[in-house]
Amino acid sequence: MKLNFEPNLDYQLQAIESVCDLFRGQEVCRTEFTVTLQTPDAQSQQMSLGIAESDLGVGNRLTLLDDEIEQNLEDIQLRGGLPPSGALTSGDFTVEMETGTGKTYVYLRTLFELNKRYGFSKFVIVVPSVAIKEGVYKTLQTTEEHFKGLYAGVPFDYFLYDSGKLGQVRNFATSPHVQIMVMTVGAINKRDVNNLYKNSEKTGGEKPIDLIKATRPMIIVDEPQSVDGGLEGRGKEALAAMNPLCTLRYSATHVDKHHMVYRLDAVDAYERRLVKQIEVASATVEGAFNTPFVRFIKAESKRGSISATIELDVATPAGVRRQEVQVQDGDDLEQLARRPLYADFRIGEISTAKNGQFMELRYPGGELFLQQGQAHGGVDALALQSEMIRRTIREHMDKELRLRPLGIKVLSLFFIDAVEMYRQYDASGQPVKGVYATIFEEEYRRASKLPAYQSLFEGADAEALAQTVHNGYFSIDKRVITPLSDLELKKSAKKEDIETSSYNLIMKEKEKLLSFETSLQFIFSHSALKEGWDNPNVFQICTLRDIQSERERRQTIGRGLRLCVNQQGERVRGFDVNSLTVIATESYEQFAEQLQTEIERDTGIRFGIVEPHQFAAIPVADADGKPTPLGATRSKALWKYLQSAGHLDAKGKVQESLKKALNDGTLVLPEEFAAQRGQIIEVLRKASGRLTIKNADERRAVALRKDGNGKALYLSDAFRALWDRIKHKTTYRLQFDNEQLIAECIAGLQAAPAIARTRLQWRKAEIAIGKAGVSATETQVAPAVTLNEKYGELPDILTDLQDRTRLTRRTLARILTSSGRLDDFKRNPQQFIELAAETINRCKRLALVNGIVYRKMGDRDVYAQELFENETLTGYLKNMLEDTRKSIHEHVVYDSLLERDFAEALEKNANVKLYAKLPGWFKVPTPLGSYNPDWAVLIEEDNAQHLYFVVETKGSLFADDLRDKEQAKILCGRAHFQALACEENPARYVVARNVDDLPLDIG
Repeated sequence: MKLNFEPNLDYQLQAIESVCDLFRGQEVCRTEFTVTLQTPDAQSQQMSLGIAESDLGVGNRLTLLDDEIEQNLEDIQLRGGLPPSGALTSGDFTVEMETGTGKTYVYLRTLFELNKRYGFSKFVIVVPSVAIKEGVYKTLQTTEEHFKGLYAGVPFDYFLYDSGKLGQVRNFATSPHVQIMVMTVGAINKRDVNNLYKNSEKTGGEKPIDLIKATRPMIIVDEPQSVDGGLEGRGKEALAAMNPLCTLRYSATHVDKHHMVYRLDAVDAYERRLVKQIEVASATVEGAFNTPFVRFIKAESKRGSISATIELDVATPAGVRRQEVQVQDGDDLEQLARRPLYADFRIGEISTAKNGQFMELRYPGGELFLQQGQAHGGVDALALQSEMIRRTIREHMDKELRLRPLGIKVLSLFFIDAVEMYRQYDASGQPVKGVYATIFEEEYRRASKLPAYQSLFEGADAEALAQTVHNGYFSIDKRVITPLSDLELKKSAKKEDIETSSYNLIMKEKEKLLSFETSLQFIFSHSALKEGWDNPNVFQICTLRDIQSERERRQTIGRGLRLCVNQQGERVRGFDVNSLTVIATESYEQFAEQLQTEIERDTGIRFGIVEPHQFAAIPVADADGKPTPLGATRSKALWKYLQSAGHLDAKGKVQESLKKALNDGTLVLPEEFAAQRGQIIEVLRKASGRLTIKNADERRAVALRKDGNGKALYLSDAFRALWDRIKHKTTYRLQFDNEQLIAECIAGLQAAPAIARTRLQWRKAEIAIGKAGVSATETQVAPAVTLNEKYGELPDILTDLQDRTRLTRRTLARILTSSGRLDDFKRNPQQFIELAAETINRCKRLALVNGIVYRKMGDRDVYAQELFENETLTGYLKNMLEDTRKSIHEHVVYDSLLERDFAEALEKNANVKLYAKLPGWFKVPTPLGSYNPDWAVLIEEDNAQHLYFVVETKGSLFADDLRDKEQAKILCGRAHFQALACEENPARYVVARNVDDLPLDIG
């Protein structure tokens, strides 16, 4: 299988654009330098054969001033609604992208875009581990053809830095093509041992670090929180030693957020459905108080007194309850639990060491040291794990029934506590099934005999499958074991060799696992599958080890967050398909709470907090009616108003009064913000909510409603009349009015901001040399001076704009000459080209939708009514309006409070005869992707006149309050249903906030 890469995902393009815009105004240029060959003796000369005595080095060159980059940064942060940095304090810039959203693809494509726009060609990617290094290299291999197609076959080289192949570093410095060097921080952060800092014949006698420094590379740091080097900062020092033009830092979990330019955090990714919906099947044990149970939660030291928090089964007036108890060294647990069951159980030594907390537990016949989160006693562990394996198999088969017909292979992943529990080896080295493998096969055979799953085993030998559908990834000593390979390494193999071999083996097989031709569906692993490995088709993760002890929820679920792919390697979207079920031994409330705590700790997201800058990016109309951001000052004023109204506390924490006002629709805002009310409320709703984790046990199949005679409501004459009006499919064509588009481009360019000339900024600083080192203190800043530059040769503006806009040279020439702005092109060519391209592309996007024409397809190209019966609707109780009377389903599954309120209003409105929440398979094609309207509604007035509606529910009816893409899809939806309105009394397409917005007076 070959995975397909999607080049037009809006959130990825926004991340790329945000970085590229840092250098807006930069001209295409490079720096050149001489790389010499130093050969002190004959032996060195012989070793250096093939290296020219001097080569021309090629490096990156930055012509922008600091204040220009600072202005670009300010514009990017304002546009993205990010906290303003204020001053430019370093060359570090941060991109935050949640796990599973294509971070590696984004930064690799950003390199090519920077080369295309500005000519930058030298890039170094620094990663924290061998696993991630190999993963980046694998991605470069799989995307090579893709990027050459996107960037007109631009030549580029990429390689893994190897201290034994330093000739590659010389080529990196001298090549005129795009160069991408990938290295681990371990290769550069130890000056005394790393070959990077030593003279080498392979680089012509120069130190490799000096060649790299001369190129002024752009450094991309993958997972900088692991690269920087903690308190000592050796990694960060090593990065600075490369003399980078700038450092771009990519992660989902930044510690230091230097000059944030783009953020797609965990909440954004879930809300935009860019990763799988997470649900938890929790195995919580109730009433199992028959054996002594002790769990060590944490240790702490207060005022010199060391104590531990533990869980015990305590006798209370209401019966035995599991409770948290504070204990100290020597405490008697029988007294604390008030139960003889704990006789002679005592607390021993307690350690509060950072990352090494433990507690000694003494009990009759022995003692043990519990790590944080570990437990002793309670229910039989193996019995619990057997149930978890069984539940995972059932969850897997339930998804397989739904997804196999869609060409999607389902995978499940087990994380286990010890390799020997799954696989052992006899004296001759032959594998022997462990306890988990035996349990799995028994449970799989049992499930295969259930009537509900018979269709999965037609023509297959279930007995044989039970042995072939599961296998493991393990790394034991010098041996790497995967489902498809078993590799024994040399005894001399180093740790890095083992890691590299393990990772290459796993990654080589990753795509095979996605094919139906490979029988493997259930994967067991101990520690081989860690950072850098994930698989888009992992739908179940079962943790047969205690994840509470390792605080690893985000890392665990990260192995299955990516959206799944089908047999053609195409990404399949939507939560109806993409749900990741975590089978865990804690309640889903605990899981959600702990996951949220981890996200807050790892990413800095503060749930329930509204920041003063959070409204700054909301668009408002300026004095000329043009959209412009609200800005930081007015955003802070609104924030202070909400604070004074008691809706936020001093730190911006959301108060109950705000939640109530949002829920009731009674929030009062100052008059000056009335036009932006919808967007302000959207921001506040996001801040007020919590990350939603679904409970797998609350998932329900929703049945179709039947009338009093037992006939399904969707087969009634009334619903058929509604369905016949909306069931037809359409095709569309884009109808451009070329003259209109040209006129709008000319007008847009004429109204665009003025182009400034290049400026020169003088600064004066005092240099002080002392024992602490050399320091410079700025003493004077002179006003900027405009430079009247004379350009010997202007760039080919028509070719450049043709590449950026896809318009013909004749059309572009007409737009430029008619705009009267060509003097601006002479004044600052690069800035004018960027302004013109941005203006023309904006006009094109508007024309794309405004000129769309839909045509109804043939009578056979329809959404058949039978799909309601064939496609099972499922939902969760928390997002379900139950026991409805007018819906064609017994319950309504809603996606938002607005939809819930609308459904309730439909139920209560006497004129509504019946309605349907349109399912995910009912789609309208648009140039911007498929569009799924919300509702189909039948209104009956005076028991005679029927009105038919297709309704899209939105919080605001004003186009300015809707995102560009949302508004464009609504325009397409309206055009689609207008194309179907060729008979008497057609269905009408309506955007509504509530039922009162439906035009019931239409004749």
